[in-house]
Amino acid sequence: MSDSFDSIQAQRRARMQAGLAKRYRAERNFRLLGLGAIVFSALVLAFLLISMTSNGVAGFKRAELRFEVPLKGQLLVDASRLQQADPLGALESAGLPMLVDSAADAALGKDGSTYLASGAWRDLGARIIAHPDLLNEDKIDVSLPASDDLAAAQRGGGEKALQDAAYNLGRKGQLVRAFDWGFLARSDATSPQAVGIWGALKGSMLTMLVTLGLAFPVGVLAALYLEEYATRNRWTDLIEISINNLAAVPSIIFGLLGLAVFLGLFPNWRSAPLIGGMTLALMTMPVIVISGRNAIKAVPPSIRDAALAMGASPVQVVFHHVLPLALPGILTGTIIGMARALGETAPLLMIGMRAFVASPPSGFTAPSSVLPVQIFLWSDEIDRGFIERTSAAIVVLLVFLLIMNGLAIYLRNRFEKRW
Repeated sequence: MSDSFDSIQAQRRARMQAGLAKRYRAERNFRLLGLGAIVFSALVLAFLLISMTSNGVAGFKRAELRFEVPLKGQLLVDASRLQQADPLGALESAGLPMLVDSAADAALGKDGSTYLASGAWRDLGARIIAHPDLLNEDKIDVSLPASDDLAAAQRGGGEKALQDAAYNLGRKGQLVRAFDWGFLARSDATSPQAVGIWGALKGSMLTMLVTLGLAFPVGVLAALYLEEYATRNRWTDLIEISINNLAAVPSIIFGLLGLAVFLGLFPNWRSAPLIGGMTLALMTMPVIVISGRNAIKAVPPSIRDAALAMGASPVQVVFHHVLPLALPGILTGTIIGMARALGETAPLLMIGMRAFVASPPSGFTAPSSVLPVQIFLWSDEIDRGFIERTSAAIVVLLVFLLIMNGLAIYLRNRFEKRW
């Protein structure tokens, strides 16, 4: 009898140990799967960043021609005229374009001036305006943008004769790929050698300011009212369901709403950051409301009870205690909503923010483009130069997104409180 009992106990211990071993093995496998998922995600993110950066490096460069231009005694312009309203016009009247063309023909060959981009002399003009003492130099070294055809020939496209010319100029060091700082300061153009991202970047900044200025306060106040003041009935249930559904509505629907409502009310502000910001605010607001309600729910009831016991009014409880403690969670939802809004293209296309805008917007009601739309338009161009510029614009968009999210995360951590 004793032997039978010991045998049963031994079997139970064996089954228990086998069960423990199986559970530990499952836990170890689950841990390895989780680690593998994190490693895989990190590798995908690293691949994305590396590929975008490597492709974008070429987009920050342009083909430039380097040669010497004689200036001393060649331009009939006084340095004082360069301080007037139109200094480039004064240099043009003084013959700077013809001087640059003749210097290019002398240095690069008889067709040298045709290798230059249209308006290339303006780069030298801006340099002279910034440093008028250059007018007293006998010769200065310049690096001016090449034409689109020559730039394409440098990349291996275009006619054979132009490819040979690009090869010869490159071998002499007269045709180079130089970093184009002006890409960050110019706006859209018809030539990949002359385009810039500043106009779209400024438009994105203005649009995001409008979006944040409308969506954040309205979303936070709506969350506070629904969570702290609204009575539970069929109407609040209907509102809650509607907000949850709005958060999942395709973005192009908000574009149609902006087209019908905002452009119907303000037809003269088509493609303006104000209209774009109001449209994106409609899309972002439900996300902020949902995250705000969840953050408010997470505040312990003891905080409210303690504040009321100390004599605080219900409004003081909400704005002095509940809202500050819920603010980090609200900012988390705001980060998600704003990041989504920054990358949206469809609703902005619907309200006309795909127009060709050759100058940065002067205000919230001026015509403008935004980074995602600018990327979309450039990617549709045939010229390979625009494809490179597209990669560079994507890098700018990622950097802008990281800066915006980094600032929001800093504010979230700044207001975070632990209990």
